[in-house]
Amino acid sequence: MNPSGGPECDVRPAQHTKPPVGEVLLACQGITRRWGGLVAVNNVALDLKRGEVHAVIGTNGAGKSTLINILSGEIAPTTGTVQLLGQDVTAWSQPRRARAGLGRSYQRNTIYPGFSVFENCRLAAQARTPKPWLFWQDARRCPDSTRAAHAAATRAGLAGLLDQAAGLLSHGQKRQLEIAMCLATAPQVLLLDEPLAGMGAEETERMLALLAALKAAHAILLVEHDMDAVFRIAETITVMVNGTVMASGTPDSVRHNQAVQAAYLGGP
Repeated sequence: MNPSGGPECDVRPAQHTKPPVGEVLLACQGITRRWGGLVAVNNVALDLKRGEVHAVIGTNGAGKSTLINILSGEIAPTTGTVQLLGQDVTAWSQPRRARAGLGRSYQRNTIYPGFSVFENCRLAAQARTPKPWLFWQDARRCPDSTRAAHAAATRAGLAGLLDQAAGLLSHGQKRQLEIAMCLATAPQVLLLDEPLAGMGAEETERMLALLAALKAAHAILLVEHDMDAVFRIAETITVMVNGTVMASGTPDSVRHNQAVQAAYLGGP
């Protein structure tokens, strides 16, 4: 119960102390994942900084999805550590990491197609701090989740589509909605798995503009195959081959790395 005696409804954003732009919000060291004799990720280390997009690229099977699954808490590493906002979260579950400030999108759409854009965002906001014992309360009247949903949809460029059924959105708008649902959980770090997949040129431009607008307040990990987009939006690029890091650095340094050119970019 809240101090006024009414039912408690608290999905307000976590009160994190925001570090300055450039400070590391998520870091991993020595991340390795083995399945029997298969080494999917081998001794990977990277830092995600507020104000930057850090892209991870590589061919299919390079270990990108396994890495993002480890960072989000879906898969435990065989060895190595993950730190989120200065805390060791290696043993934390995915829901606990999400509540601590980590948002994640997937390669495939994970929206509720029969619900409106607003309801998708509201459910995401409400899920951040579930209150199952308040079964008598109408969740749709929760002011905190309502405010969070409106704010997230607006930031993702969907303010004019709040009442639209999610299943009727265009492909690009559905990807925007997935990011809005992440934002509704008040993340500090965003892990985005191929958000540009299947998009046309106009939709890609909208998504890149959204990522550029979001990065000032977030650290963003971008797993993506669209190389033109990656080299336009990322401050740091990590190239993975067979589970290992081949190169990591600025887009210019990666573009001119001869080993990367031979293995992935197809020559100078």
